[in-house]
Amino acid sequence: MRARAIKGLDPAAPLADNVERIVRVRLDELCGFVPQVLDPAEVQALHDMRIAAKRLRYILETTADACFGTYARTAAKRAKDVQDLLGEVHDCDVTLPRVLALIEELRAADAAVVRAAAGDAEDLDPALSARAPHAGAWRGLTTLAVHLRARRTLLFERFLALWRELEREGFRARLEYAVGERPGPARAAVARLDEAAEAVARAATQAGSSQDGDSDRAAVALPSQNA
Repeated sequence: MRARAIKGLDPAAPLADNVERIVRVRLDELCGFVPQVLDPAEVQALHDMRIAAKRLRYILETTADACFGTYARTAAKRAKDVQDLLGEVHDCDVTLPRVLALIEELRAADAAVVRAAAGDAEDLDPALSARAPHAGAWRGLTTLAVHLRARRTLLFERFLALWRELEREGFRARLEYAVGERPGPARAAVARLDEAAEAVARAATQAGSSQDGDSDRAAVALPSQNA
């Protein structure tokens, strides 16, 4: 699915203002697939909605904390939930036709072998069919096809439940409100402190690893007292 163009971006404007435009377009793309995706037969629409959720998630994960209100971070997680679930549905939609095609291929090959085994007989002996060379394979694949169909139905039901939950939560309206908010100086200061704390923790971890390595090397260099 081609991403919708973002109009009105201004390089001289604040980052949050430009990102807000992007988020609003990506949100509109995502929600625009409803009600079409509420029909399980709309395979392409479900796939395209997954891509739309991924685009919205990525822009929010990159900018939510720095640019918007607190719900933007929650919305990023919700978008990931939609993306992940529709990704599982898509895997079923891609795999099932391949399995069915392979079943038909093996069955056709077996039918040719069984026919050849019948020779000049006036009718086909059922015992020949029971000894078809690929019978075990295509029977196993048939079981797999049943599994994929049932799993796809279950996953689609979960998607419907998730989307209804998002609607009850007011996902779209709350995100639209959040991208209109701007974090105040206090929140920005807290974010900088969090970043500083993470940097200190990483430095301490690296220093500890380095000291452990030095101790190991010193232990190897020291002669044994029992030598």
